Amino acid sequence: MFEFNGIRLDWLGHDGFKIMAHKVIYIDPFQLESVDEKADMVLITHGHYDHCSIPDIKKVLKEDSVIVCHPDCVSKISSLGKEIRIAEIGKKILISDVKIEPVPAYNIGKDFHPKDNQWIGYIVEMDGTRVYHAGDTDLIPEMDHIRADVALLPVSGTYVMTAEEAAKAILKIKPKFAIPMHYGAIIGNKSDAERFKSLVTSAEVFIF
Repeated sequence: MFEFNGIRLDWLGHDGFKIMAHKVIYIDPFQLESVDEKADMVLITHGHYDHCSIPDIKKVLKEDSVIVCHPDCVSKISSLGKEIRIAEIGKKILISDVKIEPVPAYNIGKDFHPKDNQWIGYIVEMDGTRVYHAGDTDLIPEMDHIRADVALLPVSGTYVMTAEEAAKAILKIKPKFAIPMHYGAIIGNKSDAERFKSLVTSAEVFIF
Protein backbone atom coordinates (compact mmCIF):
# COMPACT_ATOMS: atom_id res chain seq x y z
CA MET A 1 0.00 0.00 0.00
CA PHE A 2 1.28 3.45 -0.97
CA GLU A 3 0.12 6.48 1.01
CA PHE A 4 0.67 10.21 0.58
CA ASN A 5 -1.28 13.12 2.07
CA GLY A 6 -4.04 10.79 3.21
CA ILE A 7 -4.44 9.30 -0.27
CA ARG A 8 -3.87 5.55 -0.41
CA LEU A 9 -3.06 3.68 -3.60
CA ASP A 10 -3.20 -0.03 -4.28
CA TRP A 11 -1.94 -1.55 -7.53
CA LEU A 12 -4.33 -4.18 -8.88
CA GLY A 13 -1.98 -5.46 -11.56
CA HIS A 14 -1.42 -4.35 -15.16
CA ASP A 15 -2.88 -0.79 -15.40
CA GLY A 16 -5.39 -1.25 -12.59
CA PHE A 17 -5.33 0.92 -9.47
CA LYS A 18 -7.55 1.65 -6.52
CA ILE A 19 -7.34 5.17 -5.08
CA MET A 20 -8.72 5.57 -1.58
CA ALA A 21 -9.45 8.57 0.61
CA HIS A 22 -12.97 9.69 1.50
CA LYS A 23 -13.96 8.16 -1.85
CA VAL A 24 -12.92 4.88 -3.46
CA ILE A 25 -11.91 5.11 -7.11
CA TYR A 26 -10.95 2.24 -9.39
CA ILE A 27 -9.07 2.83 -12.63
CA ASP A 28 -9.00 0.15 -15.36
CA PRO A 29 -9.69 -2.87 -13.09
CA PHE A 30 -8.55 -6.10 -14.78
CA GLN A 31 -8.22 -9.72 -13.66
CA LEU A 32 -9.34 -8.96 -10.13
CA GLU A 33 -9.15 -11.91 -7.76
CA SER A 34 -11.02 -10.29 -4.88
CA VAL A 35 -12.64 -6.96 -4.00
CA ASP A 36 -12.59 -5.67 -0.44
CA GLU A 37 -14.06 -2.21 -1.10
CA LYS A 38 -16.66 -1.23 -3.66
CA ALA A 39 -16.24 1.78 -5.93
CA ASP A 40 -17.72 5.22 -5.62
CA MET A 41 -16.28 5.81 -9.09
CA VAL A 42 -14.77 3.68 -11.83
CA LEU A 43 -12.56 5.36 -14.43
CA ILE A 44 -11.87 3.64 -17.76
CA THR A 45 -9.18 4.94 -20.11
CA HIS A 46 -10.15 3.21 -23.38
CA GLY A 47 -11.99 0.28 -24.89
CA HIS A 48 -9.30 -2.41 -25.06
CA TYR A 49 -10.34 -5.57 -23.20
CA ASP A 50 -7.61 -5.24 -20.58
CA HIS A 51 -8.87 -1.77 -19.61
CA CYS A 52 -12.60 -1.85 -20.23
CA SER A 53 -13.18 -5.27 -18.67
CA ILE A 54 -16.89 -5.64 -17.97
CA PRO A 55 -16.53 -8.68 -15.66
CA ASP A 56 -14.04 -6.78 -13.51
CA ILE A 57 -16.04 -3.56 -13.51
CA LYS A 58 -19.05 -5.54 -12.30
CA LYS A 59 -17.04 -6.85 -9.35
CA VAL A 60 -16.36 -3.36 -7.95
CA LEU A 61 -19.76 -1.74 -8.50
CA LYS A 62 -22.25 -0.82 -5.80
CA GLU A 63 -25.69 0.69 -6.15
CA ASP A 64 -24.60 4.31 -6.55
CA SER A 65 -21.28 3.84 -8.36
CA VAL A 66 -20.54 6.31 -11.17
CA ILE A 67 -18.57 5.19 -14.22
CA VAL A 68 -16.37 7.68 -16.07
CA CYS A 69 -15.27 6.48 -19.48
CA HIS A 70 -14.20 7.38 -22.98
CA PRO A 71 -17.06 7.45 -25.51
CA ASP A 72 -15.88 4.22 -27.16
CA CYS A 73 -16.67 2.29 -23.97
CA VAL A 74 -20.25 3.48 -23.55
CA SER A 75 -21.92 0.77 -25.61
CA LYS A 76 -20.39 -1.94 -23.42
CA ILE A 77 -20.77 -0.14 -20.11
CA SER A 78 -24.36 1.00 -20.59
CA SER A 79 -25.51 -2.58 -19.99
CA LEU A 80 -24.42 -2.23 -16.35
CA GLY A 81 -27.21 0.23 -15.60
CA LYS A 82 -25.05 2.79 -13.78
CA GLU A 83 -24.63 6.53 -14.19
CA ILE A 84 -22.08 7.20 -16.91
CA ARG A 85 -20.05 10.38 -17.29
CA ILE A 86 -18.34 10.80 -20.65
CA ALA A 87 -14.63 11.62 -20.44
CA GLU A 88 -13.20 13.80 -23.19
CA ILE A 89 -9.87 15.58 -23.41
CA GLY A 90 -10.11 19.16 -22.20
CA LYS A 91 -13.38 18.69 -20.32
CA LYS A 92 -12.95 18.45 -16.55
CA ILE A 93 -15.43 16.41 -14.53
CA LEU A 94 -16.48 17.07 -10.93
CA ILE A 95 -18.12 14.26 -8.98
CA SER A 96 -18.83 15.18 -5.37
CA ASP A 97 -15.58 17.00 -4.54
CA VAL A 98 -13.35 14.80 -6.73
CA LYS A 99 -11.86 16.58 -9.74
CA ILE A 100 -11.22 14.38 -12.77
CA GLU A 101 -9.30 15.67 -15.77
CA PRO A 102 -9.04 13.48 -18.90
CA VAL A 103 -5.70 13.97 -20.65
CA PRO A 104 -4.27 12.59 -23.91
CA ALA A 105 -2.79 9.09 -24.12
CA TYR A 106 -1.50 7.77 -27.45
CA ASN A 107 1.34 6.13 -29.34
CA ILE A 108 3.99 7.80 -31.44
CA GLY A 109 5.36 5.69 -34.28
CA LYS A 110 3.11 2.69 -33.63
CA ASP A 111 -0.57 2.00 -34.15
CA PHE A 112 -1.88 0.33 -31.00
CA HIS A 113 -3.25 3.55 -29.50
CA PRO A 114 -3.67 6.09 -32.32
CA LYS A 115 -3.78 9.77 -31.45
CA ASP A 116 -6.91 10.15 -33.59
CA ASN A 117 -8.83 7.90 -31.19
CA GLN A 118 -8.41 10.54 -28.49
CA TRP A 119 -8.02 7.90 -25.80
CA ILE A 120 -7.11 9.16 -22.37
CA GLY A 121 -5.33 9.06 -19.08
CA TYR A 122 -6.66 10.82 -16.00
CA ILE A 123 -5.55 13.35 -13.43
CA VAL A 124 -7.56 12.71 -10.27
CA GLU A 125 -7.49 15.37 -7.57
CA MET A 126 -8.72 14.65 -4.05
CA ASP A 127 -8.09 16.85 -1.04
CA GLY A 128 -5.58 18.89 -3.04
CA THR A 129 -3.46 15.88 -4.06
CA ARG A 130 -3.13 15.11 -7.76
CA VAL A 131 -2.67 11.58 -9.07
CA TYR A 132 -1.89 11.11 -12.77
CA HIS A 133 -2.78 7.78 -14.37
CA ALA A 134 -1.14 7.93 -17.79
CA GLY A 135 -3.22 5.23 -19.48
CA ASP A 136 -1.66 3.44 -22.44
CA THR A 137 0.67 6.02 -23.85
CA ASP A 138 4.09 6.83 -25.17
CA LEU A 139 6.18 9.80 -24.13
CA ILE A 140 4.07 12.59 -25.63
CA PRO A 141 4.45 16.39 -25.86
CA GLU A 142 1.30 16.98 -23.77
CA MET A 143 3.19 15.71 -20.73
CA ASP A 144 4.97 19.08 -20.65
CA HIS A 145 1.72 20.52 -19.26
CA ILE A 146 0.81 17.76 -16.80
CA ARG A 147 1.51 18.35 -13.13
CA ALA A 148 0.87 15.77 -10.44
CA ASP A 149 2.08 14.74 -7.01
CA VAL A 150 1.97 11.06 -7.95
CA ALA A 151 2.51 9.71 -11.48
CA LEU A 152 1.45 6.20 -12.52
CA LEU A 153 3.34 5.40 -15.71
CA PRO A 154 3.53 2.40 -18.06
CA VAL A 155 7.05 0.98 -18.42
CA SER A 156 6.86 -2.26 -20.44
CA GLY A 157 7.40 -0.97 -23.96
CA THR A 158 5.87 -2.51 -27.14
CA TYR A 159 2.35 -1.07 -26.66
CA VAL A 160 3.41 1.80 -24.38
CA MET A 161 6.47 3.64 -23.12
CA THR A 162 9.67 1.84 -22.24
CA ALA A 163 11.23 2.28 -18.82
CA GLU A 164 13.68 4.74 -20.36
CA GLU A 165 10.90 6.82 -21.92
CA ALA A 166 8.92 6.75 -18.68
CA ALA A 167 11.94 8.09 -16.84
CA LYS A 168 12.06 10.99 -19.31
CA ALA A 169 8.36 11.59 -18.66
CA ILE A 170 9.16 12.12 -14.99
CA LEU A 171 11.36 15.07 -15.95
CA LYS A 172 8.37 16.64 -17.70
CA ILE A 173 5.69 15.92 -15.09
CA LYS A 174 7.87 16.59 -12.02
CA PRO A 175 5.93 14.45 -9.51
CA LYS A 176 7.06 13.79 -5.96
CA PHE A 177 6.39 10.08 -6.40
CA ALA A 178 6.28 7.72 -9.37
CA ILE A 179 4.77 4.25 -9.61
CA PRO A 180 5.43 1.98 -12.61
CA MET A 181 2.60 -0.03 -14.19
CA HIS A 182 1.66 -1.99 -17.32
CA TYR A 183 3.75 -5.06 -16.63
CA GLY A 184 3.27 -8.53 -15.20
CA ALA A 185 0.00 -9.42 -16.98
CA ILE A 186 0.16 -9.18 -20.76
CA ILE A 187 3.66 -7.90 -21.39
CA GLY A 188 6.65 -6.84 -19.32
CA ASN A 189 7.79 -7.89 -15.88
CA LYS A 190 9.16 -6.48 -12.66
CA SER A 191 12.58 -5.95 -14.22
CA ASP A 192 11.00 -3.16 -16.29
CA ALA A 193 9.83 -1.50 -13.08
CA GLU A 194 13.26 -1.91 -11.52
CA ARG A 195 14.90 -0.45 -14.61
CA PHE A 196 12.58 2.55 -14.40
CA LYS A 197 13.45 3.03 -10.73
CA SER A 198 17.17 2.95 -11.47
CA LEU A 199 16.80 5.74 -14.03
CA VAL A 200 14.67 8.16 -12.01
CA THR A 201 16.53 10.61 -9.80
CA SER A 202 14.05 13.47 -9.38
CA ALA A 203 11.18 11.54 -7.78
CA GLU A 204 10.77 8.73 -5.28
CA VAL A 205 9.79 5.52 -7.05
CA PHE A 206 7.49 3.05 -5.33
CA ILE A 207 7.20 -0.48 -6.74
CA PHE A 208 4.39 -2.71 -5.51
